Amino acid sequence: MFHPPPCRPDGTGWQRRGSVLLLLLLLLLDSSLKEAAQAAKPKGPGHTHLNSIRIDGDISLGGLFPVHARGHEGKPCGELKKEKGIHRLEAMLFALDRINNDNNLLPNITLGARILDTCSRDTHALEQSLTFVQALIEKDGTDVKCLGGGAPIITKPERVVGVIGASSSSVSIMVANILRLFKIPQVSYASTAPELSDNTRYDFFSRVVPPDTYQAQAMVDIVKAMRWNYVSTVASEGNYGESGVEAFIQKTREDGGVCISQSVKIPREPTQGEFDKIIRRLRENPNARVVIIFANEDDIKRLLHAAKKANQTGHFIWVGSDSWGSKISPVLHQEEMAEGAVTILPKRQSIKGFDRYFISRTLENNRRNIWFAEFWENNFSCKLSRHALKKGSGLKKCTNQERIGKDSNYEQEGKVQFVIDAVYSMAHALHNMHQELCPGKVGLCAKMDPINGTHLLKHIRRLNFKGIAGNPVLFNENGDAPGRYEIYQYQIRNLTAEYKIIGHWTDQLHLNMYIQTTTLTISVSLSASVSLGLLYMPKVYVVLFHPEQNVPKRTRSLKAVVTAATMSNKFNPKAGLRPNGEAKTELCESLETQSFSTKQTYISYSNHAI
Repeated sequence: MFHPPPCRPDGTGWQRRGSVLLLLLLLLLDSSLKEAAQAAKPKGPGHTHLNSIRIDGDISLGGLFPVHARGHEGKPCGELKKEKGIHRLEAMLFALDRINNDNNLLPNITLGARILDTCSRDTHALEQSLTFVQALIEKDGTDVKCLGGGAPIITKPERVVGVIGASSSSVSIMVANILRLFKIPQVSYASTAPELSDNTRYDFFSRVVPPDTYQAQAMVDIVKAMRWNYVSTVASEGNYGESGVEAFIQKTREDGGVCISQSVKIPREPTQGEFDKIIRRLRENPNARVVIIFANEDDIKRLLHAAKKANQTGHFIWVGSDSWGSKISPVLHQEEMAEGAVTILPKRQSIKGFDRYFISRTLENNRRNIWFAEFWENNFSCKLSRHALKKGSGLKKCTNQERIGKDSNYEQEGKVQFVIDAVYSMAHALHNMHQELCPGKVGLCAKMDPINGTHLLKHIRRLNFKGIAGNPVLFNENGDAPGRYEIYQYQIRNLTAEYKIIGHWTDQLHLNMYIQTTTLTISVSLSASVSLGLLYMPKVYVVLFHPEQNVPKRTRSLKAVVTAATMSNKFNPKAGLRPNGEAKTELCESLETQSFSTKQTYISYSNHAI
């Protein structure tokens, strides 16, 4: 970066090319020239730099977070993401504070950071991430002239030795392709696409969450345990959605017992009315009411909205991947449409220390987060500037006396634990590297200046430490974490909606049901091999019906259905393929054409809860 008075670069600028590496170099040069045309900014902890957070330290880590949603109509960024963006970003800052105050971890070495907003878009994240490699590319300032004839003062930006992130798999894949060129290790807290397990292509990528191959198996086990034998799938276009659904379909082929009615893909840039069309497609086969969703948070929200608009409340049975998990945002203001949804999330724990940290954040003590003022306005529905208030908007002026959790709802976002574990992974790897290369030395030694990324990666892959929630943090040879999941159901009780844990998956499925009444308490623990049917809503029926039938349509009553049935897994493949690629079977054909029998046996209880 340049720090003289405003300088004027010679030349007419640069054209971007198609090659990734050439694009990288040209964008870096273009960025440098733009910086030269700006007035210098004072350095200091937490000051902004190119719309990023900068924390000074002896060693600098990069951070990638979806602070904003994808923009529309040509804009790169959209609305603020309070949970997925701000909570996760603050989790990294929280982890840095803890590490820097720990005398036993990296003693006398301070971790700094450069944190960027991906805006939930891979191309935008790519452009932003070039900041991480600027220090590794020599810049030539001979074509830069300063007003007054003085020579430019050229200083390199801080060197980023490792990157925390990204959130979505498509962003992580895009960024990983650049970081590996410069041997910068990357540890993701949320990217789960199976593609990232390819150690020949993403050799500098690791993650503290399990890949979707485990998640797909867990979801297949859920579907089979519920005896939902006829389903549709919905995927967001991109690595996460498409590879997740592909893994799910592959597992159903291997295990048998489940037919895929159709697979629908949500375009990366959906046009107006796109989600209405998807709902119409899903309704084409009324027998396939179970919908498997591997989609991003924004797409889930819009899909539920389209279903609500089509008056389909109670028709679909949603089975959501970890991108849905236990998030509030996708179901906000459409709780009834999401009621009964079964979702999955890597096993995690709410971090009490983070809760105390986050609810204590104010505009005064959190100036290092450049997006916190925007969060404040969004969270408390107020405006910091009186001039921004519009008549009839219903907004008030912020008083700065508002408090998180007191004047607004607060619930810790589901990936906070993994963000903290990812930062600690880098810290422990750097600590072990320092003990090996600089034994007995205070601070960094010559062997760690600069830090060798390949050597750091080896220490990351060797890690096995207790994470913030007490679970072991470790990686296999591909940089993947082991598969441990919790199964949730979105329930509404007494007009209050919440996600309830109904089971877990670690190599096999375990569902726990608790049916409570004033006179009866039944506790059942089941494995995936046990015949269990529909676990649904906070009331109970036990329904036995013919094994080839799918779930009967749910009625909006004070009762729900637990379906117990047995079903043959003997499929007889026939020639010909279905549109989504799976082989046709006699069962699939019968499910497409049959009308459901109404003969059922009920054991009913009123107003019971699962």
